[in-house]
Amino acid sequence: MTEKRPVYLTAEGAEKLKAELRDLKGPQRGALAARLRDAIQMGDLSENADYIKAKEDQAFLEGRIQDLEAILRDATIIAEKDISRERVAVGTRVTVQEDTYDPEEFHMVGAKEADPRAGKISNESPIGAALMGHQVGEEVEAETPGGKIKLKILKIA
Repeated sequence: MTEKRPVYLTAEGAEKLKAELRDLKGPQRGALAARLRDAIQMGDLSENADYIKAKEDQAFLEGRIQDLEAILRDATIIAEKDISRERVAVGTRVTVQEDTYDPEEFHMVGAKEADPRAGKISNESPIGAALMGHQVGEEVEAETPGGKIKLKILKIA
């Protein structure tokens, strides 16, 4: 049996997931129910492509609703006021520099809200895991798919 990892969400991330859940349970579910009614009225369901597609979409929607409910039920929400700026942790923004490259800022988040293109990295990612718990001035080494990199922590906010 695999050990269940804790799920961390920032308050902002939790609100986004709650908004998605409200949308799925309300307007999305209603629109899908209307599509299903229309497809059923067309007759023979065994060869009705609209009905088959609507049922597949319904299964996906209900699965996503269950996923979101489980995430929100089990998540540890990291409130802004609870975040210490002494060490890198979920919720902090950390500025790092690799060798002579320009400094980069990352927002440390839980895996469920990671978005590397937006600068949000997971505490479980190679770089995020290497940074966790360290302080300004420390150097950390991260094993990335591109090889080992050394990062110096310049600022924690």
